Amino acid sequence: MKILLVGAGGVGDAIAKIAARRDFFETMIVSDYDLSRAERTIAWITQRHGNHGARFVAARIDASDPDNVATVAREHGATHVMNAVEPKFVPTIFAGALAAGADYLDMAMSLSEPHPTDPHTETGVKLGDDQFAQSPDWETAGRLALVGMGVEPGLSDVFARYAADHLFSEIDELGTRDGANLVVRDESGNEIFAPSFSIWTTIEECLNPPVIWEKDRGWFTTAPFSEPEIFVFPEGIGPVECVNVEHEEVLLMPRWVDAKRVTFKYGLGDEFIAILKTLNQLGLDKTEPVRVRSADGPVMVAPRDVVAAGLPDPATLGPRMTGKTCAGLWVTGTGVDGEPREVYLYHVSDNEWTMAEYDAQCVVWQTALNPVIALEMLATGVWTGIGVLGPEAFDAKPFLDLMALPVADGGFGQAWGMEDRLA
Repeated sequence: MKILLVGAGGVGDAIAKIAARRDFFETMIVSDYDLSRAERTIAWITQRHGNHGARFVAARIDASDPDNVATVAREHGATHVMNAVEPKFVPTIFAGALAAGADYLDMAMSLSEPHPTDPHTETGVKLGDDQFAQSPDWETAGRLALVGMGVEPGLSDVFARYAADHLFSEIDELGTRDGANLVVRDESGNEIFAPSFSIWTTIEECLNPPVIWEKDRGWFTTAPFSEPEIFVFPEGIGPVECVNVEHEEVLLMPRWVDAKRVTFKYGLGDEFIAILKTLNQLGLDKTEPVRVRSADGPVMVAPRDVVAAGLPDPATLGPRMTGKTCAGLWVTGTGVDGEPREVYLYHVSDNEWTMAEYDAQCVVWQTALNPVIALEMLATGVWTGIGVLGPEAFDAKPFLDLMALPVADGGFGQAWGMEDRLA
């Protein structure tokens, strides 16, 4: 397996660092528009792991150009293209991988477009619609596009498959629930606003109409931040208010898992919601460039890009961050014994540990872990398929077994949890 990793930002950097401890691949080409970022990642791996760094090669890539993506993939003989950049680049990397005859993985899917007249009730173009529409092309080529294979989406989707196959005879609701107790402080110790993940992606997810799926109704939308609920997260995180957010799980799970309802809720917090609403009111969430005067004359700039440029890079927040983040799936229904059942399947990532082990903050590290496991599943032939498929299309048990197996025994040493919550 030769992997072209597109993007050496926070998540891409963490993917390479996690993969450096595994032996399932021959080469990883770490690529970025800024070549120095790719070189920095490889230098860290070489310093930490010595000869293992020889399997990593740096390359410059333009993720916005499908021809360039295909060219870089061909030059290095890439068998798999791992997309680790903003979802706005999904169409071009997706096309470039197919043109190069490589399999493809991503952690976020092609972007949605709200319904033009009734966005808070009806869906428009849904997340991933553009990719699923191209599945026949991937099938004809005999190639696999594994989409939504991060943590959320990704691990939660693996949990959904596991719950359906091993825990439930009938599922009422698959509810992804994410929360954290993370705090970021400045040099003086004051708590500051600094999103732990890409603000570009966060704005897209949180201000678009959230999607819900119900068996009798199909996909429909609600208003942003709707249906708040208090969800109690494990391992000391505790109760967090969660709200509806647009996310890929709701578009993926119903395609392969039988359930009556699918939802996604995220613990954002009052301050974060207020800031997002303000950005929306000021038009700073827009992606269409506007004309701005500068000392060198008028320039065209996207307001959302300005917001992103004005905030700290999430990849740099680790030393100033404390706490844990939890990603998981809350499932209700009837157990295999015919009795009512309610469980929460989850994985917790501790920032202190991820910084010590990988020099990566916990949110990006947790996101990066799962595609590396998936790549190993594909490399060893445990997972196989063609066309555009989500994580639910594959057997969940070997993935979760490898994830939890101790490092000394050849696994990733990342235990996942399951709480029975029915009183």
